[in-house]
Amino acid sequence: MRHRFTKVLLAAVLFVLLAGTATTAAKSRHTTASSASYNVGIVYSRTGLLAAYGAEYIEGLKYGLSYATKGTNKVNGKTINLTLVDDKTDPATAVNAAKDLIGQGYKILAGSVSSGVSLQVAPLADQNHILYVSGPAASDAITGVNKYTFRSGRETLQDVNTVNSFLKGSGKKVVVLDQDSVFGHGNYAAVKAIVGSKGHTVSEVSEPLTATDFTPFAQQVKNANADLVFVAWAGATAPAMWKALDQQNVFNGPDVVTGLAERATWSALGAPATKIHYLSHYVYTAPKNKVNDWLVKQMRKRSQVPDIFTPDGFVAAQMIVHALQTAKGDDPDKMVSALEGYKFLAPKGVQAIRPQDHAMLQPMFRVKLVSTNGHLVPQVLGTASTYATAPPVVAMRG
Repeated sequence: MRHRFTKVLLAAVLFVLLAGTATTAAKSRHTTASSASYNVGIVYSRTGLLAAYGAEYIEGLKYGLSYATKGTNKVNGKTINLTLVDDKTDPATAVNAAKDLIGQGYKILAGSVSSGVSLQVAPLADQNHILYVSGPAASDAITGVNKYTFRSGRETLQDVNTVNSFLKGSGKKVVVLDQDSVFGHGNYAAVKAIVGSKGHTVSEVSEPLTATDFTPFAQQVKNANADLVFVAWAGATAPAMWKALDQQNVFNGPDVVTGLAERATWSALGAPATKIHYLSHYVYTAPKNKVNDWLVKQMRKRSQVPDIFTPDGFVAAQMIVHALQTAKGDDPDKMVSALEGYKFLAPKGVQAIRPQDHAMLQPMFRVKLVSTNGHLVPQVLGTASTYATAPPVVAMRG
């Protein structure tokens, strides 16, 4: 699910490099590949619509490199050098940057936070036989796009499988409240396909993008007498929509579920924030494992905590280090073989790369927000396991 967000969190390319990764170089675009190092091109959104996600990703990537290399920033005796390039959340810019890096001899690219960007860069990986690790980009079409493309984040079908984990038993009535748009109807179609296949009845209440009075639609939702309401919404009208649901007492009946975006957006939910149940890619208080504990501890030294896409960067680093170690070098075909079937402990928990289509199997979380001393904090309701959220296997297309 795609989210609007309210501010850019960080200017990622200007990060002070982490202790233990101080030798990681944010090199210029015109640096040529060196046999004394492994050069990795990171094409990501430093600016543009998804700059907030890009900042989280880059931060996680650098922590992940420190963790995976035990603070040395070296694999097989060679330094990992990062070249950071801003795609401005624009596919054409990203493609040009990727071509430039490939032309310089780079054999590893990573970083896309936009699905539109990732789907344009992925064919270049196949055409040029280089390893490409997509980032937070959520499009299901990235899975299985070609043998050289992997992903470090979740996909939309895993969101929908998490919705299903809120339902107990069978024969439940589910209503999808969405916007009359490709985004909205796409979410409805996914819920109908996945949740409907589990024996539940799924229907849709769709609101025009131009709507300003949400009361009639809130009444439709209430009158549906559903067991669960899934809200697929994006944009500045969200507070008014949530307020209408609250005024019509929709929260007094079914579980109302939506995706939890980054922390900067929580206050915009208004009074209903504590009444909603959320599916979550990640909140730092949910996983209980040594990798997440390490990440949280390191970030607290900077008075920070991980956000929803920090783990996607961390996992990309784990994948790159593992691929180089196992392949004993940066031969792309050997790195692909090293990653297929790779199972490992990440901040979210146990993750696995499905060899058939390169889906990134991972846990998801059910949470709610509670008000503590005037601040909204997540309370974990449960975890949807790595395999419970797995998307259907797709045939490799390239």
